[in-house]
Amino acid sequence: MTEQKPLAGKTILMSGGSRGIGLAIALRAARDGANIALLAKTDTPHPKLEGTVHTAAAAIEEAGGHALPLVGDVRNEDDITQAVLTAHGEFGGIDVVVNNASVIDLSGSLELATKKYDLMQDVNVRGTFLLSRAAVPMLKDAANPHILSLSPPLNLSPRWLGAHTGYTLAKYGMTMATLGMAAEFADSGIAANTLWPRTTIATAAVQFSLGGERMMAVSRTPEIYADAAYEVITRPAREYTGQTLIVEDVLAEAGVTDLSGYAAVPGTPDSAMFPDIFLD
Repeated sequence: MTEQKPLAGKTILMSGGSRGIGLAIALRAARDGANIALLAKTDTPHPKLEGTVHTAAAAIEEAGGHALPLVGDVRNEDDITQAVLTAHGEFGGIDVVVNNASVIDLSGSLELATKKYDLMQDVNVRGTFLLSRAAVPMLKDAANPHILSLSPPLNLSPRWLGAHTGYTLAKYGMTMATLGMAAEFADSGIAANTLWPRTTIATAAVQFSLGGERMMAVSRTPEIYADAAYEVITRPAREYTGQTLIVEDVLAEAGVTDLSGYAAVPGTPDSAMFPDIFLD
């Protein structure tokens, strides 16, 4: 019996994706034979970070997908417009938008540079809004259209509002933009949801911003995020929208309760995993 592959021939437009969680989501979709258009800045190797939009494209092709690397900046509206038009022209449509590009700075308000505050707002909030909006006309024509933003639930606890106000505003802005799209375009059948992990994920952002190798050792791999994202974007859009979803809850609902295989360091028990921010 032929295995069903829900994303076969579907087109995903993703911001970022050269490495980490975005690339893991792209590779999971590629295994279905999906088309992946990556709008990312990393054209040449970074001195500290692995991966470029071109190495990501090669990995997507190797995994069984079709890649379209698009060098551009999600802060630039012209780059976004060009990415949407190019993806549509190359693959004949857009089925899913993944708002993956994000900037993190956990500095307190007095220490946070204004330029960094602006960068987080521009990439996280403005980028999410503009990329989603630009793709809406194509999503309206898709059979099962989804917008998925990698951002947290709106937790108004002072613990999170005051921990790193600039970053909190930027991530909550992503979520609010996404929930707004869900409400605004519900009649068009476009799903818009957010997705966030209960524990830290072993990425460069965690390594450099949260605690180095010690933190990496008590985190889960990006594949747990990718498997949850796959579950979200393959569900019926009209029935599954306007939600702030948690990675582990999505997997549990899909019948995946043993998460031991996602430990960045094999054998690390679930109880030792470090909790991610924004979740009480």
